[in-house]
Amino acid sequence: MTPKDASDAHGGRWSDLDRPPLNAASLRRALVREGSLWSSLDVVPVTGSTNTDLAARAGTLDEGAVLVAEEQTAGRGRLDRQWTAPARSGLFFSVLLKPSEVPVHRWGWIPLLTGVAVATGLSRAAGADTALKWPNDLLVSVGGAERKAGGILAERTGEDGIVVGVGINVTLHEHELPVPTAGSLALAGAVSTDRDPLLRAVLRSLERWYGTWREADGDPAVSGLQAAYAAGCATLGRTVRAELPGGRSLTGEAVAVDGDGRLVLATAEGVQQPVGAGDIVHLRPAGAGET
Repeated sequence: MTPKDASDAHGGRWSDLDRPPLNAASLRRALVREGSLWSSLDVVPVTGSTNTDLAARAGTLDEGAVLVAEEQTAGRGRLDRQWTAPARSGLFFSVLLKPSEVPVHRWGWIPLLTGVAVATGLSRAAGADTALKWPNDLLVSVGGAERKAGGILAERTGEDGIVVGVGINVTLHEHELPVPTAGSLALAGAVSTDRDPLLRAVLRSLERWYGTWREADGDPAVSGLQAAYAAGCATLGRTVRAELPGGRSLTGEAVAVDGDGRLVLATAEGVQQPVGAGDIVHLRPAGAGET
């Protein structure tokens, strides 16, 4: 099926002059080329979830397939949280990776790797300061407050594949934010909110980081990934509450990200406890709120 212009379903190509549609042909010319990781790139006007769609087709696609949606109606984040945004207000895409030569126990680094790649690409192309919240959130500063502007969701598919979904709020206005703690590149003062060069920059950054990580057999230290993630992680050095599976919680200072990609908390009891799964809340002084 040939993707239609994403704005066809929304009242005309230039229904929002601040939000022109992506140029799929131009993106393919720039990214899908011999020797590149990216093997195909499709842009669809609207879908439920790019992760769901790409996972359903993973068995028939080569590694490096990219699916971009101008609008998602059932986008998902961690813990099955819903991700919603107006059409053409952000970048909503998924990629198919097949790191068969990397030991499976190191695949847990892929969402963290994606976070580093996204933050690196956006800092260059958008000129906005970004930070990472463990394990998969992209943070920006809006009026001195820390806000979530993006998220990452990685899901296994089949025996050898991982679909990685990325959602980034680009031009969301204050009145369009789904929750008060959300943000966007525009609200953070980005010098560019043109989504075509932003997507190119993010995918090229992801290709570089993924290639370096694979060449190191997925070793986060040898590839430089562990150090890069720690350098850009806003969670480290802060007191946080980890809300763990089963309704348990753990509070402590986030002191490191270990070799398995887990967040290490130093508790008041003097114990260093690694956390591999859970929701992390950045704690602030009383009355200042949480993120």
